Amino acid sequence: MKTLFKYTTYIVALMFALNISAQSRSLDNYRQPDKRGINDFEAKKDSTSTFSDLKVRIGGASTLQYQSLAQDNSSSTITLTDLGKNFNLATANLDLDVALYDGVRMHLRTYLSSQHHTEAYVKGGYIQIDKLDFISEGFASDLMKYMRIKIGHMENNYGDGHFRRSDNAMALHNPFVGNYIMDAFTTEVGAEVYYLNNGWLAMVGVTNGKLNQNVTDKDQTSPSFLAKFGYDKQTSDDFRFRLTGSLFHSAHNNARGIYLYSGDRAGSRYYTVMSGKDGTGATVGDGFRAGRINPDLKNEMTAFMINPFFKYQGLEFFGIIEKAKGKKLGTDERTWNQFSGELIYRFGDSENVYLGTRYNSVSGELTTGDDVKVNRFQLTAGWFMTKNILMKAEYVSQKYKDYPIGDIHEGGEFNGLVLEAAISF
Repeated sequence: MKTLFKYTTYIVALMFALNISAQSRSLDNYRQPDKRGINDFEAKKDSTSTFSDLKVRIGGASTLQYQSLAQDNSSSTITLTDLGKNFNLATANLDLDVALYDGVRMHLRTYLSSQHHTEAYVKGGYIQIDKLDFISEGFASDLMKYMRIKIGHMENNYGDGHFRRSDNAMALHNPFVGNYIMDAFTTEVGAEVYYLNNGWLAMVGVTNGKLNQNVTDKDQTSPSFLAKFGYDKQTSDDFRFRLTGSLFHSAHNNARGIYLYSGDRAGSRYYTVMSGKDGTGATVGDGFRAGRINPDLKNEMTAFMINPFFKYQGLEFFGIIEKAKGKKLGTDERTWNQFSGELIYRFGDSENVYLGTRYNSVSGELTTGDDVKVNRFQLTAGWFMTKNILMKAEYVSQKYKDYPIGDIHEGGEFNGLVLEAAISF
């Protein structure tokens, strides 16, 4: 009886919450999680308010892939896993977005399941402040007309690539299945201050440099600083242009490393590539971040990224030009470069179908001193069955060049087809 009562209570509470959210799901200064949010980057700044009372928007995402990949390398000491064809673990997100006050919004995302964690855990969240009316009505309104403040344990706004990547189950805004090779994404406690005016964008931010929060390694981690400047304008009904430059700097993180390229705890889309066993039978490889490259820069790291974007009618281009410099304790400074260009053509009723291609290249120096390169080529096709449901098909081919003898990536490559169904609401 107690169990029945408990489940009944849960169901009633859920129906009540859904009923509340069904009344109105629109929020101010908010990026829509469905097709309407495609090619949005920072949430638009709008001084017009729809706030009347506290409002909770319950949303989420669910994604499933069918993977058919093959891999190979030329190492004589490491045998790669023989990959089969089947479905990956279904991933899911739960989002809570709450209008707390006029111009104040909270976001919280929980990963319900992911490749790396099959159990639920919080990705992070933030408070976004677009007005200061909670101090007094109209307080600093001339200033806040163009300013925004974000505070929380949140996805840090370095570069524009993280707006087009899949965030665990949230894959609707990514026209491809996989993310970038050098995947700039991390969640750290910090604050960001924005200036948004007539297409111009400026942002400065600071974080505590920690992915996993604690108070015990106080001398091993330094703050991270980031900044962004750019211009984004719809110049006509047919043409939109955006160009941004971003900067990230962290003095050191001797505890676990700087997380900019290793902050994704959910995992990559190419399951179990570049993994196998060495001569002793021990498992080796890239783990849940398979197919990505972490340059492993723990000290004096500075990275910058330039992102051009344009859209003319149904044709769009997005690019990445990125350089990261830094050290690992006891080693010399090393440099890593990333270049990516993707071309997407959207057509059909409301641009609900698209075709696209991406070339992504990363090169840099390993701690061994070897200069290596990784190239990836992707072809994609997608169909929005509704604004909340996207079907994708991607062909991917990735090759590792100049890796040293005995490394699992020596002569490494993988290629094949991945199908993905993505739902977001």
